[in-house]
Amino acid sequence: MADFLTSQTEDFSRWYTEIVQKADLADYSPVRGCMVIKPYGYTLWERIRDELDQRFKETGHVNAYFPLFIPMSFLEKESDHIEGFSPELAVVTHGGGSELEEPLVVRPTSETIIGHMYAKWIQSYRDLPLLINQWANVVRWEMRTRLFLRTTEFLWQEGHTAHATKKEAEEETLRILDLYTDFAMNEAAIPVLAGRKSDSEKFAGAVDSYTIEAMMKDGRALQAGTSHFLGRNFAEAFDIQFLDENNARQYVWTTSWGISTRMVGAVVMTHGDDQGLVLPPRLAPIQVVIVPIWRKDEERSAVLEVAQQIQQRLNGLVRVELDSREEVSPGWKFNDWEMRGVPVRIEIGPRDIAKQNVMLARRDMPGREGKTLIPMAELETQIPTLLETVQAAIYKKALDFRDSHLQEVDTYAEFREALEIGFVRAWWAGSTEDEAAIKDETKATLRCIPVDQPGGTGTCVYTGKPATEMAIFGKAY
Repeated sequence: MADFLTSQTEDFSRWYTEIVQKADLADYSPVRGCMVIKPYGYTLWERIRDELDQRFKETGHVNAYFPLFIPMSFLEKESDHIEGFSPELAVVTHGGGSELEEPLVVRPTSETIIGHMYAKWIQSYRDLPLLINQWANVVRWEMRTRLFLRTTEFLWQEGHTAHATKKEAEEETLRILDLYTDFAMNEAAIPVLAGRKSDSEKFAGAVDSYTIEAMMKDGRALQAGTSHFLGRNFAEAFDIQFLDENNARQYVWTTSWGISTRMVGAVVMTHGDDQGLVLPPRLAPIQVVIVPIWRKDEERSAVLEVAQQIQQRLNGLVRVELDSREEVSPGWKFNDWEMRGVPVRIEIGPRDIAKQNVMLARRDMPGREGKTLIPMAELETQIPTLLETVQAAIYKKALDFRDSHLQEVDTYAEFREALEIGFVRAWWAGSTEDEAAIKDETKATLRCIPVDQPGGTGTCVYTGKPATEMAIFGKAY
């Protein structure tokens, strides 16, 4: 373990806070609850953003941008929405030295302002579906904050779509849920559980909310992305109507969905270890780092020259960096790049040059076990293959951890005991009041009712009533 990093087993929360700062992902802002995302952390967010953006565009969505400020009256049009967000609102009452005629809300989310614009843009069935996404910042006045996981201001994407039929909107909601699931598993290497939120946990103003839930290394749940079927709630509040093919006026059906910079925290807490970050290669800002090694001054130029040649060969094939710093030792560099989670390290010294070999070191397998000596001529073929191997290994390790910390139970006594380890899966037929009671008794919440159900029936773990669905419970961030 790095001697300046708290062990995960000693204090996971402290480990997380330390690694986010020591790996140069983010730092605290002078404004309480806000963060400064540093270049390395922002590049990781850019990788997440770019991968998602490509998926959105492949499914027909386009990007736009909507204002940061929203008239207070807009939020008041949808009663459930304003009630759900009112404790988190940041409100501007003065501007330009004068009191504003109407207070402006710094957007906590954009359903209302977008609903207002959609009412202007949508007139006919020919205008539908309208599939828009925006990349933006939002503000929610959080009382308890933690870098990336829960901050007053954060970055995200929020998709907002309008459809002619309920069926189309519901299909869109689940399409995005599948898209998020695919991204989490295949890019972030996080084995998420996809499912529907309970009524007490769903988005304010939604008919149905869906989520991808991830398990962190301390067994806690993190909501990593959500997709909402809004029905006609916002359409009716903002009078978003269209003329259908029979020339009759209809309200549209809408959806909204989002993933935020919380995903950075999810990657850190799913894969990191006591040496620092462990980044999945497909998202890592730097996939390969080259560390030249020499002991004598006369060896320096020859080693650096070969290292530069290797960098040139790999440029365009992978995201590669050459660490040519001379003020620190190779060992210090190894620790530094391990802290930053770079998936593969190439070590090259005079002996390697003489034998035309290089040493490859895997970040996910520290020590001798993760080292392989390969011919220098095979770099272009072996490096991409190794990165895919690391990606798969990281995912499998996370999946094995989750599955070993997810227990299916029959009784409430087993339920309470299993929550101390991780997630619990159980038959559920409880009410909103039953959920509240469980939260009060155990501090656990119903994370989701999985899309994939076993079928059949069972007995509710809390009420003893007949149940047709199983639910996932866990203690969450």
